[in-house]
Amino acid sequence: MARHYGLTALVLLAVGSTSVWAAPPPPGPSLPHYAGVTDLQDAFLSPSTWIQVTADRDRVILDSAAIEAQNARMRAEDKSLHDLRALPAQLPRADVVRELKALSTWPDKQLYGVDGQLITAAQRTAIEANLAAGAIADHRELRYGLVTHRAALRTFPTMLRVFSRQGDTDIDRFQESALFPGDAVAVLHESADGEWLFVTSERYTAWIESRFVGIGATDKVLNFGSMKPFLVVTGATEYTVFTPEEPRVSRLQLDMGVRLPVIDTWPAQQPVNGQHKHAGIVVGMPVREADGSLAFKPALIPRSADVSADYLELTPRNLYLQAFKFLGERYGWGHSYDTRDCSGFVSEVYRSFGILMPRNTSAQAVSPALDRIAFSAKDSKAKRMEAVKNLQPGDLVYIPGHVMMTLGHLNGHTWMIHDTAGGSWFGPDGRWVDAHLNGVSVTPLELMMASETVSYIDRITNIQRMRTKTP
Repeated sequence: MARHYGLTALVLLAVGSTSVWAAPPPPGPSLPHYAGVTDLQDAFLSPSTWIQVTADRDRVILDSAAIEAQNARMRAEDKSLHDLRALPAQLPRADVVRELKALSTWPDKQLYGVDGQLITAAQRTAIEANLAAGAIADHRELRYGLVTHRAALRTFPTMLRVFSRQGDTDIDRFQESALFPGDAVAVLHESADGEWLFVTSERYTAWIESRFVGIGATDKVLNFGSMKPFLVVTGATEYTVFTPEEPRVSRLQLDMGVRLPVIDTWPAQQPVNGQHKHAGIVVGMPVREADGSLAFKPALIPRSADVSADYLELTPRNLYLQAFKFLGERYGWGHSYDTRDCSGFVSEVYRSFGILMPRNTSAQAVSPALDRIAFSAKDSKAKRMEAVKNLQPGDLVYIPGHVMMTLGHLNGHTWMIHDTAGGSWFGPDGRWVDAHLNGVSVTPLELMMASETVSYIDRITNIQRMRTKTP
């Protein structure tokens, strides 16, 4: 089906009619491949296998009304989320100090730089001075902004990468998360050098580079994410079209679940940043002006991009298709490397269905808004195995510091897809395998080991399921 945009009323960014994009062509023949993961067959690395073995693959798990209700419950009950509209017009100093201390407290353990050298006392002093904690006013006017570019959220106002061990430069201990184009933030504070903003978004509070935030009127900022018509990025990552005429909207990375308003009233023969619109979709993008203020510019999304005119229908089939779009992507702690980590992976998959989730595993695992099955150290292995046997497609399984998404049951195992830095098991010869999967992987839950004596199943703390909540 081809999507076509007619002309309707222009409101702020010009929003109006609906549209349809063509389905992707069927995949070509697969290449020879050796999986190398215990009991994993190459066929298990394709979503089509899981679609075929799932009898209720087109069952609607939650319809749009149920998702809306779940999101409302999430915002009302989950204390890890922030209601930006409920923040006071003037922020008391004590509130800002509390948030700052909760995040930007120097760790007790030693930290190393990329070069393997210890972070020096002078470096620490400079970073902590940039917090400008002494400059927090007794009361300050709250300002709002939109993120204009995928940007890191940091523990401190610095891009200095720090690590717990020499030579291990994957896990940057100052990397918290990331925000994406169109995300709304409330600005709580600024760094001493003016290059960083201490912000609260719906799901996280941290430092972001000020060059990636445009400060604007409250209504324009908070209403941006609900404008219609809109498109949702349904690919793992897509990009705006390159344009030298407006570099601020050129080749911007758009991750799965990003929502942008569509400008369907753009005149047919008027170029968009030097390019005719017929092969693209015109969207409104937030940009930052030289004075830091918010503005909006048109950008093109190629019609070949994996995008949708609405959130996808939540079915097992679509869950498989969405999750496998990330297969093989490098693990990125806190959204490092322009990728994502375990909780980011499941969040972005579910975001393509319009589902809101907390950012970190610690909050996801215990969220009162989801249908939770909790385990304690007192629970027997039999109880855990029974729960594993009853796992359904899309169920989220949590162990300390990690989350996995259930694919299903096949060849005597329960299979998971997850974004993992580790991965260990005993091979067929009984030898310990420390695989260092370091990416989005498919593995059998029963065989995965947290140590040589403790399995993943032994360490399950919670299972969260997307369904109408059990009373």
